[in-house]
Amino acid sequence: MKCAEELLILRVKQGDDEAFYELIQPIYSDLYRMAFVYIQSEADAVDILQQAIIKAYEHIHNLKEPQFFKTWMIRIVINCSKTYIEKIKRFEVTDPLKLIDMQATSNTYKEEEIDLWNALQSLEEKYKTVLLLRFYQDYTVPVIASIVELPAGTVKTNIRRGLMQLKQLLKGVYMDEWLQSIEGNAQ
Repeated sequence: MKCAEELLILRVKQGDDEAFYELIQPIYSDLYRMAFVYIQSEADAVDILQQAIIKAYEHIHNLKEPQFFKTWMIRIVINCSKTYIEKIKRFEVTDPLKLIDMQATSNTYKEEEIDLWNALQSLEEKYKTVLLLRFYQDYTVPVIASIVELPAGTVKTNIRRGLMQLKQLLKGVYMDEWLQSIEGNAQ
């Protein structure tokens, strides 16, 4: 017996546009969030997402395993985002304050979130991608491996190395602040 998602994909392949909408709607916010993390612009993220949806619709016949529709879509969003970034040859840094619930967090926590976000943006693409999928999208290593089309061991290694680089980057930020506070108190 086929699951509902497989039946929807079969309907899409037969030309049912409404079935494609039914497939996209439950995962739309996850797809948008992934585009936004890469593009860091609300309007551009919507454009990227529209491109990805059109591309998926046009190539749905290439989807061999319907149960992996969501990971297939995320891969398309990531690829469209990377193409966009390469095309414009610039990387705008979003004000991290937009990403943080300003009323629900303390000033110290906000500053830490901003530091983490800035450090994450400075990582190599392969580390940034797996860390975003793991900690911002809460995907498991096997799912991430499927999305980025790498072995699970490589994904684990990239997560570990990315975390080590983040630790080094953030260690510098907080070590500098600590030293300044010590020097300030000594005078």
